[in-house]
Amino acid sequence: MTLVAEHVEPDTRERILVVAERLFRQLGYQKTTVADIAKELRMSPANVYRFFDSKKAIHEGVARSLMEGVEDAVHAIAEKPGSATARLRELMFTINRMNTERYVGDAKLHEMVEIAMQESWDVCNAHIELINKNIARVIAEGVASGEFDVTDADAAALCICTGMIRFFNPQMIAQTMDKPGTTIDQMIDFLVAAIAKRK
Repeated sequence: MTLVAEHVEPDTRERILVVAERLFRQLGYQKTTVADIAKELRMSPANVYRFFDSKKAIHEGVARSLMEGVEDAVHAIAEKPGSATARLRELMFTINRMNTERYVGDAKLHEMVEIAMQESWDVCNAHIELINKNIARVIAEGVASGEFDVTDADAAALCICTGMIRFFNPQMIAQTMDKPGTTIDQMIDFLVAAIAKRK
């Protein structure tokens, strides 16, 4: 393969994903066809299938790209210097804010998330594992600094993610937004207090 071809293929894959995400937002995932995507790109459907073997594969690529934005933000917060308590709080608020901004109020994108959770669980599972890993890292650093008192950072991260599920999961954010219940501030205060070292 030539150097030019090596650059063209990733660029074409990226263009397909960008156009697919735009059409999923405009038309909805179910109504968007590979032919629609190909038409927007001025290429044949057969050419799209050179890069993605199915519409599901395109969907997984778009879902992966959206999730990577959240993962990058979470990783950047975990990498920051300073208080583990402050980073853990920022991390939880950020996941909620980004998932709310991206999916809630956008019915077409919300449909895409629902389908991802039904049909592309491997993509969703990898995302959840990466979020858990970053939270566990911050908790472990908080234990080392004397801020937190837990014996198993991985288990504590799982407990925090479980406690935050209505604020992390896009479907649950949308379904519970207008329902009575704890606020995100109350839940974060409760979870941070649960692992904080007693003075």
